[in-house]
Amino acid sequence: MIKDLEIPKLLILLILLIAAIILFLIYGIPTDANEFLIIYILKTRYQKLIALILVGICIGSSSLIFQTLTNNRLLTPSIIGLDSLYVLMQTGLMYLIGAQRVIKFSSFSSFLLSLLLMVGFAYLLFTILFRNKKQSLYFVLLAGLIFNTLFSSISSFIQAIMDPNDFMILQNQLFASFNAINTKILWISFIIIVVSFAINWPFIKELDVLLLGKENAISLGIPYQKLTTRIFLWLALMVAIATALVGPITFLGLLVAHITYHSFHTFRHQILVPIAIVICIFTLVLGQHLVQNLLHLTVQLSVLLNLIGGSYFIFTLIKGRKNL
Repeated sequence: MIKDLEIPKLLILLILLIAAIILFLIYGIPTDANEFLIIYILKTRYQKLIALILVGICIGSSSLIFQTLTNNRLLTPSIIGLDSLYVLMQTGLMYLIGAQRVIKFSSFSSFLLSLLLMVGFAYLLFTILFRNKKQSLYFVLLAGLIFNTLFSSISSFIQAIMDPNDFMILQNQLFASFNAINTKILWISFIIIVVSFAINWPFIKELDVLLLGKENAISLGIPYQKLTTRIFLWLALMVAIATALVGPITFLGLLVAHITYHSFHTFRHQILVPIAIVICIFTLVLGQHLVQNLLHLTVQLSVLLNLIGGSYFIFTLIKGRKNL
């Protein structure tokens, strides 16, 4: 259970999230706007808000649980190469058929193609390399890191030889964007997320034991191989949904998981995962509000998050080194 001292933290976090959502929805609406303009603005922001919430659920949960599986708080699911695979897919399509034809693709087709490709890659990577029960999970991560580097290298090579105009259009698609998201895609993503959580949530409490290490978990009766395979594929699905929905943004998960562990001192994933999700949604909503409504910046939200996240971790590393 949550300690009594941490209940106020949780209440403050929920209040901040509600305040951020209200600000995001109503800030900047002209007081003299007519009814149709108000409805249009609210509808547009409402769709963005749903996308922010869905991505927050996917990134917050997947990053924290992935760190439990790997027993390493400096890793995110991006290490297995899903982000670089998405970049390679977008780059390859631009190079092979041209930017104009890619733009004409329906957003639903692009979402479905990205989702199937990333989930299929994760499934093959894990089921083939982790088939042997004696095989370490870190071998799978090492293979994922190699594929990550390979995909990035191929993407860089193709980008160097492709048409400059196509390259400029490609750059806009490689940053996470919450603009002009298809409503149908949001509903499909919502359904997939709800179903996947309903299937896998009963096993979430078994992750508490994994914090003790693989050997201790097995000795305590945890079906390590089966549990790891199930959770890994679930996390791959979550990352694939978030990436296919808005683009690569998994660095945010590293920041969110770090803040969650340092703010709430508990080992229970039934508590940690929802808290990580709330923190992730709050960060996304507040960041989008700052970029879109207050600062009126032209950069994508992911650029700002990477800048803040990188600065935060440099500060954390320096602070930790001084404490040694």
